[in-house]
Amino acid sequence: MGKMTVEDLSIKDRTILMRVDFNVPIENGKVANDKRIRAAMPTIRYILEKGGRLVLMSHLGRPKGKRVPGMSLKPCAAALGHLIHRDVRFIDDCIGEAVEKAVSKLLPGQVLLLENLRFYREETENDAAFARKLAGLADLYVNDAFGTAHRAHASTSGVTRYMKKSAAGFLIMKELKYLGGALKSPESPFVAILGGAKISGKIDVIANLLSKVDRLLIGGGMAFTFFKAKGFGIGNSLLEKDKVELARTLLEKGGDKILLPIDCMISDAFDFQSRSVGTMKAVSSDTIPDGWIGLDIGPKSIDRFGAVIRSAKTVVWNGPMGVFELEETAKGTFKIAHIIASATEKGAVTIIGGGDSAAAAEKAGVAHQISHISTGGGASLEFLEGKTLPGVAVLTEK
Repeated sequence: MGKMTVEDLSIKDRTILMRVDFNVPIENGKVANDKRIRAAMPTIRYILEKGGRLVLMSHLGRPKGKRVPGMSLKPCAAALGHLIHRDVRFIDDCIGEAVEKAVSKLLPGQVLLLENLRFYREETENDAAFARKLAGLADLYVNDAFGTAHRAHASTSGVTRYMKKSAAGFLIMKELKYLGGALKSPESPFVAILGGAKISGKIDVIANLLSKVDRLLIGGGMAFTFFKAKGFGIGNSLLEKDKVELARTLLEKGGDKILLPIDCMISDAFDFQSRSVGTMKAVSSDTIPDGWIGLDIGPKSIDRFGAVIRSAKTVVWNGPMGVFELEETAKGTFKIAHIIASATEKGAVTIIGGGDSAAAAEKAGVAHQISHISTGGGASLEFLEGKTLPGVAVLTEK
């Protein structure tokens, strides 16, 4: 990586402003899942062990420039303190005199967590004055919030204009190592698995990956738009009418690189809100009856996809194979997750691009068997699209 990393900084007795992604679920005033906090631990520990004074900043939820008590980062201070076995100070603002005073009192090895950045609209607007105030709190800047690296916000982009040195933390380094490695120098066969509800969210990913992969497996709701492009009847299955022609073009361009499900699990009734599924049965992908809806890939598709994945040396997965949130329609997604885990055991580099795929791997109980699970769904998606991430681009060159 051509950018400066936290290891390139002289940290002792310096105040470090670090952007983390503590956008975690809060229930009854406590952190319900500390996975994202734990992801930042290597960089936090490194800075503290090197004698730095650490000022952490993050967003939580979408308060849209207003103070929302339920979106305070205060519970994160307690959760972080528990993980690092030391007191983590918290202040209920992120700029201003009170914050500056609290920062000035920090001693080497101490931590201060600022309040939710998005209580200020200026954060998402990348306001220069707001960014300058944040930068004024510290000597050096470290970004370890990969989940927001695709956003040019004040705390991820603007702040770097007012810092002498801006570096990447260990989490961002890890994300770029795996995702970048898959795109630039993957060991072949390279297999990408794309799913999720809509093709519109994955168009650029498909276009960027087609020239790089040996096989591209497509499942989830987006598969039905491809079926429509092939002239199949899809019943009441999810369809993006305005993307049928695009799907046809992608199929022509991809040729035999693209593999679609050969069978589907369909139902005669489905209501996600009430979590109700009617009669389920497996049918060939080209024979979905009127009135029925496709909700998962079928057993033959699992076997076909599985054979391709097992032969792979590099696997990237983004998007579930069906409605994985419900037990009746989760089998395809979970089976694929287990097959990817077994490929890892055989030596393949396996990468899950955050979001629903990460949640599915957790739910399937195989998350610990994957080479790398991205902490940023949107960021990993944009990276796979071949886009430059603003939060990385602005870091200091080595």
